[in-house]
Amino acid sequence: MAKRILIIQGHPDASEPHLSHALASSYNFGAQSAGHTVKHANIAELDFPLLRSQKDFETTTVPSSLKPIQNDLLWAEHLVIFFPLWAGDMPALLKGFFEQIMRPSFSGEHTSFFDKKVLSGPTARVVVTMGMPAIVYRWYFRAHSVKSLERNLLGIIGIAPVHKTLIGLTGDMKAAVAAKWPNKLKRLEGRAE
Repeated sequence: MAKRILIIQGHPDASEPHLSHALASSYNFGAQSAGHTVKHANIAELDFPLLRSQKDFETTTVPSSLKPIQNDLLWAEHLVIFFPLWAGDMPALLKGFFEQIMRPSFSGEHTSFFDKKVLSGPTARVVVTMGMPAIVYRWYFRAHSVKSLERNLLGIIGIAPVHKTLIGLTGDMKAAVAAKWPNKLKRLEGRAE
């Protein structure tokens, strides 16, 4: 069954293509080939300020550049987020993006899992590239930043379940190995996972 998919490219560097961009492109191709409708948000191309106070978070309006993405988030049945692991977490620009679009004016001041969710039914996949082995990030570091995204941002507004694809050793990745990852994602996007 065809789904409405929102792909969020969270790599903050738009000056050159990265593995994260190739993966998103592959996912997009496979999703559209399978009949899904796809929209995109490329964080590096958006202009928005970072929030600097609780007052700004609670009382100022969402920048006009991000309002269409809030609408796309409400439209989407499946969300796919791509980002590189930087300093053990998502890049600051991506975190700032989420802080802007998921403010109380959008989320209905939901602060816990016990509140009624803004969204009900959307699923998500988070695809993270990193220099360390993915198994080390998953088991030793307990994939803390991905769990935080799943629980503290996506879960609060009602996006669940959240599937994860962790891709490690990207700095030393051989071309043949890197070439396999887009094909792996193509198999996922056809099922909108």
